[in-house]
Amino acid sequence: MSDLRRIVLDVLQPHDPSLIELTRRVTETERVEAASASLIELDTEVRNVKITVEGEDLDYGAIEDVINDLGGTVHSIDQVACGTYVVEDKRTLQDR
Repeated sequence: MSDLRRIVLDVLQPHDPSLIELTRRVTETERVEAASASLIELDTEVRNVKITVEGEDLDYGAIEDVINDLGGTVHSIDQVACGTYVVEDKRTLQDR
């Protein structure tokens, strides 16, 4: 089976912990080399966050557990990259 190298998650998360703390905790997950988080939408009680995680042979279950432990919920998996390297998106004729 090919290694999971990148995963982009749409997460619904309460305001506490902060976006900084959420991202730091995700990067502390085994095999995670880097993570970034972007605020997509802010509500009075929750926020919608896009989290991008990269590493070698990522453990999606462990990443999801960290998010759940911090009160968040994965809404969807929006991108996945597997294999010996990450293929970057390129514009094609279908992207018009």
